[in-house]
Amino acid sequence: MLDFFFGLFSHDLAIDLGTANTLVFVRGKGIAIREPSVVARHRKTKKVLAIGREAKRMVGKTPSQIEAFRPLKDGVIADFDATEAMLHHYINLVHENHQSFFPKIPRPKVILGIPSGVTEVERRAVQDAALSAGARSAYLIEEPMAAAIGCNLPIEDARGSMVVDIGGGTTEIAVISLGGIVINKSLRIAGDEMDEAIASFVRLKHSLLLGSTSCENVKIAIGSSYPSKEEKHTVVRGRDLENGLPKSVRLSSSEVREAIAPVVNQIVEVIDETVEEIPPELVGDVLEQGITLAGGGAMLSGIDKTIAQACKMPVWVANDPLTCVVRGAAKLLDDEKLLERVKVTGGLK
Repeated sequence: MLDFFFGLFSHDLAIDLGTANTLVFVRGKGIAIREPSVVARHRKTKKVLAIGREAKRMVGKTPSQIEAFRPLKDGVIADFDATEAMLHHYINLVHENHQSFFPKIPRPKVILGIPSGVTEVERRAVQDAALSAGARSAYLIEEPMAAAIGCNLPIEDARGSMVVDIGGGTTEIAVISLGGIVINKSLRIAGDEMDEAIASFVRLKHSLLLGSTSCENVKIAIGSSYPSKEEKHTVVRGRDLENGLPKSVRLSSSEVREAIAPVVNQIVEVIDETVEEIPPELVGDVLEQGITLAGGGAMLSGIDKTIAQACKMPVWVANDPLTCVVRGAAKLLDDEKLLERVKVTGGLK
């Protein structure tokens, strides 16, 4: 009875709780929130000062008594309290933006995407964080499955579909058939490692110290994994390691490509290994349909060509790859039967 009552006055949500970004889909409304997964709080009192974009602007600029950080690392919860505060903030924000009769008691049903390689303890931490943040029920679905549903792949058919979800903290690779994952690999190497590789390259080649946000901006602006006819450039500013003074350097797309090549090669290598493990009956299906790329990392210029060249099969990037997981989870809000089939775990509080 209570579940029915809260359901009347709450907006059910699908959440992609990512290492780099959190996306929230409101049932019947669409994607309402796209925010960085960053929290700023007081070190001593643990009082949360900012969440999302406002907190991200503070990264690397805070005084000693304030910390701005990501509460998730490699797709799993690194700080439970901060993750709970972030989820609580977004649940309340949704219900402020979409007025209900009882805005003070939002108790939504929530579906969250999680990496396929997490442990039972890590799964439980995500579910507990959602329930503590005010959800009346929390269901977990593996990100590659959610991405496949969001990309409209025929997951329930008796044929193989291969999806690669390159996020901020993890790269999820899966072959799906008959509503289940036949093969999956979860690699804790993704967008964040590319940022670190750029920072290391610039430090060694130009003696320049860059912050994580600057490296991410460089990757987005001129990053690529495959040579292109047009050479792009961008100017970065940081601290000169030789004299400690501010310094500007002009970086080219070929330099960034060289910097992130080791990370891209690791991802491609694991994808290639997964292709070799596909059962013979499904190889033809995957070869015919190709590999689908999702996640923010799929937006890296030329990544589809790099993978296609290595795996000798077609590769295509999904429409709006950043939202594939949250759109897939959102479809399950309206399909109880499929949710029961593909969920990892979940239930009432």
